[in-house]
Amino acid sequence: MKTDLNLLLECLKYQMDSPASQKEALITIYTICQQSSDASDYFREIGGLMFVNDLAKSSVHCIVKEAALFTLAVIMENNVYCQQSLCTSELFEELIFFLTNKDSSVNLKRMSVYVILVLVSNNKSGQTHIRETGCIGVLLQMFRTTLSISEMNLSDENINPCYQLWSSVCSTLCACVNNPQNEDNQNTCCSVFAHAKDWLQSCIKPEIIRPICSFVGLTVANNSCVQEYFVSVGGLDVLAEVLNKLIHDSSRSYSSAKLAVVVIKTLDACIADNPAIGDVLLKYNIVSKLLRLLTYGTLDSGEKISIILTIGHCTEGCEENQYDLLKNNGLPIMIQLLTESQDEEINKAATFVLQNCKEITEKLSLKNNEYSLNLNDMEHSKMDLQIKERNLEDYGKKAKEVLHRIELLEKESDEETVRRQRLIDIPQEAVMQMTSIYHKMNPSNQKPIFERTHTQMQCPQLNCKSDDLIGTTSANNQSIKNGILKTVNQVNASTRESEQNVVLHLADKLQTGSVQKGPTTNERTTCEKKQSVPQASEHLFKQPSLTVKNVKQAQGSAPVTFCSDSTNKEISIPTTSASPKMTDLRCSGCVTLGLSFNSRNFNKILHTCPYQCDRHKVILEAEERYKRELRKSVICTNSSSAAFKSNYEDFFYSR
Repeated sequence: MKTDLNLLLECLKYQMDSPASQKEALITIYTICQQSSDASDYFREIGGLMFVNDLAKSSVHCIVKEAALFTLAVIMENNVYCQQSLCTSELFEELIFFLTNKDSSVNLKRMSVYVILVLVSNNKSGQTHIRETGCIGVLLQMFRTTLSISEMNLSDENINPCYQLWSSVCSTLCACVNNPQNEDNQNTCCSVFAHAKDWLQSCIKPEIIRPICSFVGLTVANNSCVQEYFVSVGGLDVLAEVLNKLIHDSSRSYSSAKLAVVVIKTLDACIADNPAIGDVLLKYNIVSKLLRLLTYGTLDSGEKISIILTIGHCTEGCEENQYDLLKNNGLPIMIQLLTESQDEEINKAATFVLQNCKEITEKLSLKNNEYSLNLNDMEHSKMDLQIKERNLEDYGKKAKEVLHRIELLEKESDEETVRRQRLIDIPQEAVMQMTSIYHKMNPSNQKPIFERTHTQMQCPQLNCKSDDLIGTTSANNQSIKNGILKTVNQVNASTRESEQNVVLHLADKLQTGSVQKGPTTNERTTCEKKQSVPQASEHLFKQPSLTVKNVKQAQGSAPVTFCSDSTNKEISIPTTSASPKMTDLRCSGCVTLGLSFNSRNFNKILHTCPYQCDRHKVILEAEERYKRELRKSVICTNSSSAAFKSNYEDFFYSR
């Protein structure tokens, strides 16, 4: 790269008689320097930058001058050190000569304006030089005279180079007053506002509107004196008229909507930080037009922000514009944007508008002050005034509703902030303690799902109550146990021990089952009741083995089973004279043999039998007492589930 630049510089020096070769060498130099800032810096160090500068001044060939100026602009634009080294009054004066010389071509003037643009861009020193040398005055004169309003035709090839020169002048003037802001240059540039106003009135074309709006917007930005001067020459009125035309056409033309946003940005710069100027826009109903444009779906977020900010500056300190916003349903639109948009800048802009209208909203809702509106036409009839008053009352009601919605949104925002702060302030120890308490209250949730499923499918115990009855099961099981034990004690001593062991075994099972607490499904409850209860019943009321005695009778010998015999052999109850009927009466429970007599049907069989042995009577009474206690426990517990009731009825009626 360094070797190439050295060779190209030598070529420039030794090809003074060949303008075409010099032009080609200059084109190659700016191509290399455009790609690398280091190349531009190296070219400056070897003296190439100053040689090209001298070549632009001294060359008699126009094409060499143009190529040299363009090369200087590219190198300065790419390297700030090159910009500072060339930012001198001498260079500005030389450029003024090119611009004012009648023999200079349009292209040479364009290259000169391009060099000035690079010198003043982001360079306060360049902005000072352009003002002190009078170069800014030359540019302002070119802004007035380069294009003719009456003869302008952008499609004409002869006019097009002039338009490009004029557009370059506008861009250079923008750089003179902005970034950094230069109030002195702003005050100087405002002298062409009247001419800019004429341009806006005569030609509504994007090629004219965009450069002028950019120049005006940057010139009046943050400068109240220049803003007031622009209003005094009628510039703000012209902008409002142009905006109304573009918004009217925006429903049919997408380009008109985009161009309207450009005008809106300029309008916003003219009234920002100067609320008194916004009163000029009252007669144009700008707020309603902006709200209409804001509802178009073709705008991007940046364009919406510009529109909302302009509405905010129009309503800032101007009650008439605030009233216009309320009348055209502006507050609900702002609230909708505030709640639905995820763009932080849009939310800030919408909040700015709502804050401006908060005071008038309170006035209308509370009716503390009467809203006064200056009527331009004092000849309105009394009927018109009454209609306006009724409309004002309606607007007051709407404003009250909107104010209430704003307060709700603010309250929700405050609550959300407090809630988040509380979550942040909770110590780690409290979180761990709450987690441990939850696990204690829900121990079954700590088990994996497959373990709980395995436990539920086993159904090893008799769960006569659903999960909702867990709290009272232990006490009920104790009373059931005592009732059964009390009944069994009526049997003699030899039977008491064996029966008591069986009942205690069942009670322990019930009590163990009651401790198992945890959320289970209705299928688990049904499974446990349908399977466990019959098993426990069969274990408790087991059919005794019957003893068959051979009794000799006159008719023959046949195996006859007596209740007394089976009872005496099974539970060793001696036959005494106190029970003379024991040997003569037969119990159906004792007679029925085999699989036909089981825990499911023995209750029905014993109830149909008129003669029951003491053994089966005791067992039957114990079962009836157990069922009564079970019913009482179910009735006392109001939280029984529907699944448990259904399963219990199946169990009860199956017996």
